[in-house]
Amino acid sequence: MGQQQKKKVFVTGCYDLLHSGHVEFFMQASEYGDLYVGIGSDATYLEYKHRRPMFPEEERLFMVKSVRYVTDAYVNAGSGVIDFIPTLDIVRPDIFITNAEGGSEEKRRLCQDRGIEYIELQRTPHEGLQARNSSSLKATLSEESTPQENTYGIPTRLDLAGTWIDQPYVSMFHPGWAITVSLEPTFEVRERCGLSTSTRKMIQKIWPMKLPKMDPETLARLVFCFENNPEREDGIISGAQDSIGICVPGLARHYYDNNFWPKKLENTCDEMTLRFLESHLVMVPIEPRRKGCSVVEGKDITPAKVEALAKAADQCWEAIMHRDLQGFAAAYKASFDAQVAMFPGMIDPSVEGKICHEASVRPAIDRYGNMPGVMAWKMPGAGGGGYLALVVEDSKRFAAEHEEAIELHIRRV
Repeated sequence: MGQQQKKKVFVTGCYDLLHSGHVEFFMQASEYGDLYVGIGSDATYLEYKHRRPMFPEEERLFMVKSVRYVTDAYVNAGSGVIDFIPTLDIVRPDIFITNAEGGSEEKRRLCQDRGIEYIELQRTPHEGLQARNSSSLKATLSEESTPQENTYGIPTRLDLAGTWIDQPYVSMFHPGWAITVSLEPTFEVRERCGLSTSTRKMIQKIWPMKLPKMDPETLARLVFCFENNPEREDGIISGAQDSIGICVPGLARHYYDNNFWPKKLENTCDEMTLRFLESHLVMVPIEPRRKGCSVVEGKDITPAKVEALAKAADQCWEAIMHRDLQGFAAAYKASFDAQVAMFPGMIDPSVEGKICHEASVRPAIDRYGNMPGVMAWKMPGAGGGGYLALVVEDSKRFAAEHEEAIELHIRRV
């Protein structure tokens, strides 16, 4: 009788900075059969991680193929999180294995549809060795680099819904959530444009190059207190959404109820959720808010209007969690409409108590709001100029068709 043919096992990953944790995973996976490895391409790595790998795909392929537990390896020809489908068609595996933290229902369903056994393994170090993962290794390398070598810079933030609720004179009428994302500074962050440049400048007085490694909420509190010190001469309290939006990674929501600091703060760095937002958000620059312009002149804050703002933020969060594009666009627009109902100066700012028609952002809204593929829009921050933040059907396609459009990269860590 002939020897029973071994099963084919498939794993996939980027395998940049190949380390003992990868080798241990390969060893464990090879116990199920002949091991085949799919490796994320340089293009996929850049899209997924928002930076280039330390080692190019040819070098990563060479290193993975050299591991004795690996039967063969390929550079995945697809894109996105499921970039390995073309490699699956080549290997035709019996078993798909992933680390538990890399597992997903999408991968499980894909395997079920193709008749592939799906297995999740817990990440464990080899006996006697320290646990390793690529993120911690890169963080260590980043900490050891000189300031000149580190180019990440101070993040900025984009508010998605609930803006103004972080001011007690608004939340006193009705409590609610503000929703923000922390953005990698992959573009020039212009002043007076609604992207918290004043808060970023405060941060740079303490940490000129990058945020320190510490608990994000504690860091946000420190920044908030530093910016709003008792000696501040203008008497204005910057809303907490600025420090939180910058310091807390990923997507965050913070709940305000007649206080400057939120009663609750939640955030998520779920990759599919953040990729959903990146796929449908762009910004386009317009004229900055003019000096001397006021966006709070003529404000009209009522319980009904604040309740509408809070309701829109709730709906916006739910739509994002369900990756419901139509719902997200509708709630995003409803939140901005509620803001403008309270603060009409966000669109038509005033100078010396009079509306300044030359400073109106209505022409920009009319122009971009009627473009194909644009589903919703808002002004970041207090408005009055700077940028339009658009919800679009496809951010990459929109950016390709409009050279002024800025694709956004949400900070993961």
